[in-house]
Parts: sequence; C-alpha cells; structure tokens
Amino acid sequence: MFIKYQHIERFGTTETEGIEFGKCYVFPKIDGTNSSVWWNENKIQAGSRKRRLSLEQDNAGFYKYASENRNLNLFFLRYPHLRLYGEWLVPHTLKTYNDDAWRKFYVFDVCTINDDGDLTYMPYDEYQPLLEEYNIEYIPPLKIINNGGYETFIKLLDSNQYLIQDGLGNGEGIVIKRYDYKNKYGRTTWAKIVASDFKTKHSKIMGAPEMNDKKMVEQEISDKYITQAFVDKIQAKISLENDGWTSKNIPKLLGMAYYELIKEEAWNFIKENKMPTINFKTLNHFVIDRIKQLKPEIFQ
Repeated sequence: MFIKYQHIERFGTTETEGIEFGKCYVFPKIDGTNSSVWWNENKIQAGSRKRRLSLEQDNAGFYKYASENRNLNLFFLRYPHLRLYGEWLVPHTLKTYNDDAWRKFYVFDVCTINDDGDLTYMPYDEYQPLLEEYNIEYIPPLKIINNGGYETFIKLLDSNQYLIQDGLGNGEGIVIKRYDYKNKYGRTTWAKIVASDFKTKHSKIMGAPEMNDKKMVEQEISDKYITQAFVDKIQAKISLENDGWTSKNIPKLLGMAYYELIKEEAWNFIKENKMPTINFKTLNHFVIDRIKQLKPEIFQ
C-alpha cells in the first residue's frame, strides 16, 4: 500500500519543460522530512519518503504522531480514498523555523490512486477546503501565476517567509505546480527553485492573489488560429491516410498542426501583431496545449 512520492525536478530541465505556460501555483518549499498518511485496515498508515512506517521504525516520531492525531483520523473516516503527502517538520538543514512550527505535519499534496496504481493529484482549490474542515495543517501558495517565467518565479523567492522566524533568513525555495501539466514523457511533474539567504517573516496566506499577466503573443496566436475546425481537418486527413485513427497518430497531429500554422498563417499573425518577437519553441508549446484543450478525448 505504500506509494513513493514523486521526485520534484529543478525548473528549466527537460523534465519540467513548459510547466510555466499555464496557471501555476507557487508554494513555499519547507525543509522537513517527506511523509505520507493514508487509511487501510480501518486505521491510519504512514510512510516516509522511501518506506512504510511502524512504531519500531517511525521516522522521528511521525508514525506515532499520525496514528494518534484526532483530526487525521476523522478526516480519513470521511475520505478513506484520499492520501496525504507533506512535510513532517523536524530539524533537518534549516533550523530557523518558529518554535511552535516544529513537529507538525504540513500537507502539500492530496492524491487518489488510479487503476494503474499511480497517483492522481487533486488541485489545491479542491483539497484546501477539505483540510480546513478538519483543521489539518497545509502549505498555502505564495501566489498563482498565469504564464510566468524564470524571472517572475525568482522574485517570489523573497516571498517565502512561511514559518520562518523574523530576521533569520528565508525559506528553502519554491515549488511550482500546474495541475493540468504533463511533461514530454507523459508524467505529472512539479518544478522547484531552491535558494537561501533571504529576508523572511512568518505568514500564512489563506487566499493567494492571482496574477493575470497579459497573454503572451505566442498564446494569442495559438488561441486565434488553432481552432476546432483546424484540428478536426488535420485529424481527418491523418485518419484517411492511415485507415482510421489511433493514439499512435498523436505526434503526427501535433507536428502537422504546428507546420500548417507556420506555413499558412505566419504572414497573417506577423502583420496583426506588428512584427512581434516570437519564440517559436514557446509557440509550439501553446499549440500543443491548445490541441489538448480542444481534443481531450484523444489524449485519454
């Protein structure tokens, strides 16, 4: 029943390529020990990063804490199908947290398990009220950013003052999550930017502000020209050439859509946007995301 939590990949690697193109939730990264709790055999089970726990091997007291925690027990009586992942805050590398922050479990993901035994991540806006209902600690987002970039995320490192004592530096870094994101290998992956030596203060943001940045020109082009009819036409052509449609044709659909956009419409969108600077790699990301929005059934 133990399921290991995913490895958080560094922002800017191939594992997290394109994660910034959409609605991103940026969370403070805290420096505890990775832990999980779930319900089985009518009682709470607990795990560390790599193994299931017991009273004899309890990961710095986490098993005892979880099994005796009234709020967690009540939560799982109501939601036995859910699994909580978080940080058990015991001294690790960073030791500047508030005195009353230690030896608590801070949830950072709530998951279900799909038919293949893999984790399916519940969006923050869905799980936050469930945890609030049972007074379970969770890590709130610093900000919600639409179509951010490295510089935007770097600025948020100064905002990670979560649980840190006044005047004793900043938190460990940030974690970037986009709940509709899968990387180029088909995996749900979160990104991280790790930092140190920042000014902090203790805060918990109950309602994170949403930054609605102006659409990138690449997204505006994709939204205008990648239409339902445009994608349907290309899919029909591929189906005719291959005696029907299969999921093996998805890469061809994505490639042809991008090719046809550039070939047929480049002059139009260059004129409309008054000779813009276009990052064609970014444009390709938005074309793929747009097709996924219009044809979700073929990616299931």
